[in-house]
Amino acid sequence: QVQLVESGGGLVQAGGSLRLSCAASGRTFTSYAMGWFRQAPGKEREFVAGINWSGGSTYYADSVKGRFTISRGNAKNTAYLQMNSLKPEDTATYYCAAVYQPSNSIVVGTTEYDYWGQGTQVTVSS
Repeated sequence: QVQLVESGGGLVQAGGSLRLSCAASGRTFTSYAMGWFRQAPGKEREFVAGINWSGGSTYYADSVKGRFTISRGNAKNTAYLQMNSLKPEDTATYYCAAVYQPSNSIVVGTTEYDYWGQGTQVTVSS
């Protein structure tokens, strides 16, 4: 089992920045691909960013490309999502997720992830 705990959400004005953290415990963090997803009220959960277990490859949704950066610190069992130039449409609950992926691939699909955090709220005011 892998336990994930997100932190770093909050209220920020448009154009501002936030850094989300996802602390993992329970299993060796290496060999697990990580992803960040978000869900706004009344909408489906959507992929935001993914990173392979080595941290060498990343992938972003078009809506956040150039503004968000996913990273990980395997020694600290933590993944991060740096969010810059935030927009009101970025308002959502953000979730981190993990899946065992020894092939070192990035995983994009919501249903492909096995472990999820409880979520952290990000609200961007205009």
